[in-house]
Amino acid sequence: MSAHTHDTHHHDDHGHDGGHDHGTYKSYFTGFVLSVILTAIPFALVMAGGLESRVITMLLVVGFAAVQIVVHMVYFLHMNTRSDEGWTFMSLIFTIIILVVVLAGSIWVMYHMNTNMMPTMDHEALGIGS
Repeated sequence: MSAHTHDTHHHDDHGHDGGHDHGTYKSYFTGFVLSVILTAIPFALVMAGGLESRVITMLLVVGFAAVQIVVHMVYFLHMNTRSDEGWTFMSLIFTIIILVVVLAGSIWVMYHMNTNMMPTMDHEALGIGS
């Protein structure tokens, strides 16, 4: 009887997952499909020339990027409310700060690269187009 109790106790102490959510093939596949969709839609939008308003196009692309970051956090990094060491208030705040810094910094760099690196040329002064 004591050998049986010892084996059961031994088995319970050495569980492989430790209460952590490691994901399943279905969750990884769902995350992959969502990532592909969230990449393809903004790519198609930009390749088609975007919307009439560049600001709305930019906001849509940034919005899809933000949603994709959340998808990666949930489906690939397993940050959720079920995990003991997963989604805590501090990790949420840190993620939001990083998200804002990366997205705002990318927009700022692209805007300044566009305005400073590609000056408009005066075609009349060069004799082009007359």
